[in-house]
Amino acid sequence: MNEWNIQLRGHACQACHKAFATGETYHTILFDEKRDFLRTDVCAKCWTEQYSEARDRKGFISYWHGEYEAPPPLVEAIGRASAETLLRKLVQANDPKHAAASYILAVMLERKRILKVKEQVRLEGKRIFIYEQPKTGDVFTIPDPDLQLNQLEAVQRDVAQLLEHGLPVEASLTSTPAFTEATPEVPADAESTTT
Repeated sequence: MNEWNIQLRGHACQACHKAFATGETYHTILFDEKRDFLRTDVCAKCWTEQYSEARDRKGFISYWHGEYEAPPPLVEAIGRASAETLLRKLVQANDPKHAAASYILAVMLERKRILKVKEQVRLEGKRIFIYEQPKTGDVFTIPDPDLQLNQLEAVQRDVAQLLEHGLPVEASLTSTPAFTEATPEVPADAESTTT
């Protein structure tokens, strides 16, 4: 399974391909596809006609719905990286040495109500948090690095340095993880906790 992953909210129904209108209800289903999570966004009509029984499908992990809001135009950030920008860069770099920093940033953003925990799953004995950024609909899957108290000070210094100076250039050039489309399969040890 790919542990580092951002999936954007769709701007159109993935079943009928009709574009979402601002204020329209969309439904999101998350499936475990063995090596990755697959997010599917559908309109209310397709939810009723094709996906309302998704909880019974193999690989089902989570479901939620929301009101679609068109994303604001992208503005290039200038200056110091914000915690969310840094988290996005760390996730895209996919470097295990930044796992603890990514986790701490996600928790910080959750406490500031910028990210929401949608689900907690346990795969291969490891707890993984599934966060959503409500304004953009982006989904982040962040593994719990199981930090010990004696490690927190070093991780806090690492996060502060990354916020101050940004991600080193060589790390930010790493390719982003690929998304795969495959038949959903649930690992035998997967447990889900809805929040």
